[in-house]
Amino acid sequence: MRWKRTIQLLDVHCEGEIGKVAIGGVPKIPGNTIAEQLNHINTVDDSLRRFLCLEPRAAATGSVNLLVPAKRPEADAGFIILQADQAHASSGSNSICVTTALLESGIVEMKEPETVVVLDTAAGLVKATATCRDGRCEKVKLTMVPSFAQELDVEIDTPHWGRVRFDISYGGIFYALVDVDQIGTKIEKGNARKLVDAGMALKDLINKSMKVVHPEIPEINGVAYVMFRDRDPDGLVRTATTMWPGRVDRSPCGTGNSANLATLHARGLAKVGDTFRSRSIIGSEFEVGLQAETEVAGRKAIIPTITGRGWTFGLHQIALDPTDPLANGFAMTDTWGPQAGEIV
Repeated sequence: MRWKRTIQLLDVHCEGEIGKVAIGGVPKIPGNTIAEQLNHINTVDDSLRRFLCLEPRAAATGSVNLLVPAKRPEADAGFIILQADQAHASSGSNSICVTTALLESGIVEMKEPETVVVLDTAAGLVKATATCRDGRCEKVKLTMVPSFAQELDVEIDTPHWGRVRFDISYGGIFYALVDVDQIGTKIEKGNARKLVDAGMALKDLINKSMKVVHPEIPEINGVAYVMFRDRDPDGLVRTATTMWPGRVDRSPCGTGNSANLATLHARGLAKVGDTFRSRSIIGSEFEVGLQAETEVAGRKAIIPTITGRGWTFGLHQIALDPTDPLANGFAMTDTWGPQAGEIV
């Protein structure tokens, strides 16, 4: 076979959210830091992202995590999250997928009953404490990057739902957090399409009306996702993070819950030592904890923890024939949602 490029992918999901891990064949990406490498993918050369995340080699759901050498000496591995729209700086579910992949593939030696893996991301270092038994990574507790509430109770006029109130908060990437009752629906599997359409519309309106930039990492800017939130009858937080161009995160969302926890802390509703459980649209759960208080560029911030489970379910190799006219990838509105038409 005359393949021009081959990349080995370990199939992993975290609480239902697919986070494939590229464990072999990842090309060298320019940049002295993971953030600079992420910026290179987003602003200079996005061909690898398109190759891995768009059709005909990929589907609308899930992410691909590029394993790259760590840039910080204290880290065991670095990774960059690729999705249909761009490369992203941080993700709780993908951090759990990467940790599970590193340990169960043997790239990082597994030690029972516990292995600590330090991940280098564009948002900073993430400490992953894995509970291990009989060669399996049973669960992973992430010590996330410092998270902070950027602005609370912002309001915006919308053509469909009137005036909508939301919080802007950072949990590794920036989120707009919206109480779901404002769009007249609930976080249920049958409402996924309605949630996605609302999330995409709100994200566009918000990013056009305001600019957000991390005070210390300028490569992280703009609202990446809209996360809807609610409370289930048993008191658990239920979340639905909407992702471009048209899907809902299947997991409870680690960075989103970190951002939401920062808003609870800013309102005096959460303190150091508190833990709660967050439930996804499909019913899977994360444990969310407030480990410590800190600061980011003089702004009050917190250190969240996210605990969840990952499972490996396959191993495959993806390749590129140099004569393939669809090497640049494509997406269709029938499965990816209306905004897929923006992919060129």
